[in-house]
Amino acid sequence: MEAIYIIVIAVFVLIVTLAAILHRYKRCPSDKILVIYGKTGKNKNGGISSAKCIHGGAAFIWPVFQSYAFLDLKPISI
Repeated sequence: MEAIYIIVIAVFVLIVTLAAILHRYKRCPSDKILVIYGKTGKNKNGGISSAKCIHGGAAFIWPVFQSYAFLDLKPISI
């Protein structure tokens, strides 16, 4: 009987972990740019990059180290 409880708890932890990972995976629509800021790694010159822009793709956002925002590409009508 105790083995069933352990299996149920393990399955619950696995589902919660998978849901948390999928929640932090962000897709970018075609009319926007996904701007990831925070600790994004190094740029082409070897320096530290403060932001990464993604257009028409997806990325995983690290919960504590990074954040994101969408930049709209729709033209403004005057």
